Order: sequence, then structure tokens, then C-alpha cells
Amino acid sequence: MSGSKNSRRPHLEDYQRALESMGTLIDVAAQDVMTLAERAEHFSRQRANESLSVTQIMSKPVRFVHPETEMAEAAHLMVTERISGLPVVDDNDQLIGIITEADFLRGLGLPAHYPTHNVWQTLEAMFSHFAHQPQLEVPNDPVSAYMVRDVICTLPDDNVNGVLELMKRYQIKRVLVCDHDHHLLGVITRSDLVRVFFDHYKVNNAK
Repeated sequence: MSGSKNSRRPHLEDYQRALESMGTLIDVAAQDVMTLAERAEHFSRQRANESLSVTQIMSKPVRFVHPETEMAEAAHLMVTERISGLPVVDDNDQLIGIITEADFLRGLGLPAHYPTHNVWQTLEAMFSHFAHQPQLEVPNDPVSAYMVRDVICTLPDDNVNGVLELMKRYQIKRVLVCDHDHHLLGVITRSDLVRVFFDHYKVNNAK
């Protein structure tokens, strides 16, 4: 499928023949026309992303915990729900932090994943830690003791390009969606973005 689609894309010689077929002198090289077409296609895709708002792709409702929730309860929720991070909200339903699997591992005294490490380095460090300390106790501390308070958020009227830029800049897996009063509205994960990509792929290939 992808091979046949690529074969239909114009090549440099196609642009050259198109210029010759116009029967008039145009002071532009075929390579320049090809570059222009590629840039136009790039901005067309970007425009499509800009028209896709955060509210169209975010997941909701969002599972969350309170600052007094014990770490053991938060860990159980992460495992049973198969999620890697839990927003922390106060009694006014306002976002005040986030607790992730990395924060939980650090609470156990285990080496967590850092952006400078690859997955294998992280796993190697974890199993090395287990070999020296096979008995680990889940801390009874509240999540407020380990949560990250500086949370990266976006507004509901932002677009997918803005979310991608946040993920790339801060090397994060998820972006929380909040209103101007910090009320939690939804979350966008990398899985949500992959789903959007494949939805667009299926639509484009169905045409």
C-alpha cells in the first residue's frame, strides 16, 4: 500500500516535464518547484494539526488522587488501571501536582528512568537494586511527599502542535488539560497522539 502510494508522488523528472509542457519560458528550476511543493505539503499537514483542538483528542474522565492519598493506594491504582501517572487535585478539584511511576520508584529507593538513560539502562539498574535489596516496603507516606508540583499543562483551546511541542521540550509522556482556574479537564498521552495519527492515516488512505 505504502509503496504504491509513494510511486504516485511526483519525482524531479515529473516536475521537469511539467515545466516543459507549459510551452512558455518560466525562470525557475524543476528542483525549486519540487522543493516548493514539498514545503507546501508540510504546511498543509501543519494546518491540519492546528485545526485539531486539544478537546478533540484528550482522554476523559481522568483518574486522580488527593494529596493525602497513601502511596500504596496510588501504586495499586496505577497497576490496576495500567496508567503511568496520576494527577493530584485538592478539595476544590484544582490540580496541585502529579505522581508518576518514576516518583513512586524513587519513593521505594529504586532507580527511576531518566531522559539520559535508555530503557535497558533503567531496567539493568532496577534489577541490580533488587539483587542487593530483595525486600522492599511500600511507603505509607502521602503522595504529596513525592508528587511533582510543577505540572506541565495546556488549555482546552490549544492544538495538537502545541501539545507535541510541550512533550518534546520537557521530554514528558503526558500533558494535562486544565482550564484557567486549574480545574482538571482531561489528559493527552503519547497513545492518544498515536491514535490520532492512525485515524488520519486510515482516512487519507480511504480516499
